[in-house]
Amino acid sequence: MTTSGPPAQIDPAAKGNPLLEEAGRRRTFAIISHPDAGKTTITEKLLLYGQALNEAGSVQGRQKRKATTSDWMDLEQRRGISVSSTVLRFEHAGTVINLLDTPGHSDFSEDTLRVMSAVDSAVILIDAAKGIEAQTLRLFEVARSRGIPLITFINKCDRPGIEPLELLDHIESTLDLLPTALTWPVGEPGDLKGIVDLREKNFHEFERSAPGGLAVASETIIDLESAPDGEAAWNTATEELSLLEAAGHEFDPGAVAEGISTPVLFGSALTNFGVELLLDTVIELAPPPSPRIDITDTPRPLESEFSGLVFKVQANMDPRHRDRNAFIRICSGKFDRGMKVVNARTGRPLTLNYASGTFGRQRETIEEAYPGDIVGVVGAADLQVGDTVFQGQELRYPPLPTLAPEQFIRVRNADARKHKQFTRALDQLAEEGVIHVLTQDGGRDPMPILGGVGRLQFEVATERMETEFNVQVKVDETDWKLARRTDEESAQEMREGRLAELRTRSDGVVFALFTSQFQHDRLVRDKPHLTLDHMV
Repeated sequence: MTTSGPPAQIDPAAKGNPLLEEAGRRRTFAIISHPDAGKTTITEKLLLYGQALNEAGSVQGRQKRKATTSDWMDLEQRRGISVSSTVLRFEHAGTVINLLDTPGHSDFSEDTLRVMSAVDSAVILIDAAKGIEAQTLRLFEVARSRGIPLITFINKCDRPGIEPLELLDHIESTLDLLPTALTWPVGEPGDLKGIVDLREKNFHEFERSAPGGLAVASETIIDLESAPDGEAAWNTATEELSLLEAAGHEFDPGAVAEGISTPVLFGSALTNFGVELLLDTVIELAPPPSPRIDITDTPRPLESEFSGLVFKVQANMDPRHRDRNAFIRICSGKFDRGMKVVNARTGRPLTLNYASGTFGRQRETIEEAYPGDIVGVVGAADLQVGDTVFQGQELRYPPLPTLAPEQFIRVRNADARKHKQFTRALDQLAEEGVIHVLTQDGGRDPMPILGGVGRLQFEVATERMETEFNVQVKVDETDWKLARRTDEESAQEMREGRLAELRTRSDGVVFALFTSQFQHDRLVRDKPHLTLDHMV
């Protein structure tokens, strides 16, 4: 592993406390963006510069086999999109980095919502030619609601795009967040000369890397005093930086931590330019783990007894074993493999024997871990998304947010001989949160309704049923257009008055289904006392 780059800053108060020192070395963050902004590319390049990859897009296996890292599903590789979040853990410059790559497609917003509950910060990736797009804005609002500090990386600066000053104005007006530049591009959009590192007072000359940016690029770095004076590109950059200084756009770490400001860096992930500066910035400015609030609004100190939050469940990551992996964000205490914990939801104890650190699909048995780390537990059938596991005094963290479904289909088993496989497949997909499985009164239903945020969720669900569970299904369209979570009292009134169609999710949550927004709005107007929630 490389030792270059800035070391993680450890709180002086943690000195002498091994657990707090280890927690202070952790940086757990997500990358969020609109589709096609370059999120998977920047993820691969961060791994490359962290020396976690031999070359971008591959990781060396035990028999020197190459496998993609973040987009590991066959469907993801075939379509070129991310449909599932991925945990990538590596160490760089003495810092343990837990990087969570999130789905960029809006149809998988729920997966991203869960990931945002497990991180301490996020990198928001913006296409220099497009600015902030709808999905980026939606994810930003999630990050803001959770008080997550943001670092902004403006990508594709080597291509024609929006002027950098306009981009900063766009960020400020759209996000109501003060952008403070840490680097600044020199050259017109599409004719990039390099970037200025404003804190180190030097200039990184732009040099295209090897085709596709497969290897770490060499950069020529010169002191600003030695920069060519009088050239048009330099004159323009100097004027722009003077305007920023006059406007008071000065970097303030405290404002970043409070969610008032976001540091901004420019670069090109595809050509590896500016990626190392981004990695160094994450290590230096992204916060380490902090005490997490439980359902009583009480912060759980990092040095308390062990506790963790299950934020993701993924089946069949290893197709040879048809396994089930629960991902736990460690919130407090030290994790030791084989430790006994209690599931707060069921009250039942379980032993965390088969625990691993993850790197995409690859796993490595992990013996110990600390707050901020993500641990994958294999075969823990008792664990579901949103569960709290703990030692000592009873504890439960707030439930994870999710979204009411807006698209619906009905699925039927095409082969009656495979009833068990059909049921097992739906149960597994529901536990993972891939789709909502809605049935009559929560019982077994030969033709359940699948609910989701977008149509692509259904394509993923039905393809996985076929490839992972060997179940063929037939799909029928429905007339429902939206759903709202309700309670049993409201459900009974709607059922008796035939005011809406009622269905129950696999975890017992009851939904009212509507054929139109008008039908929903009329019911809200006529029966304002009914419970109809969008967030579920």
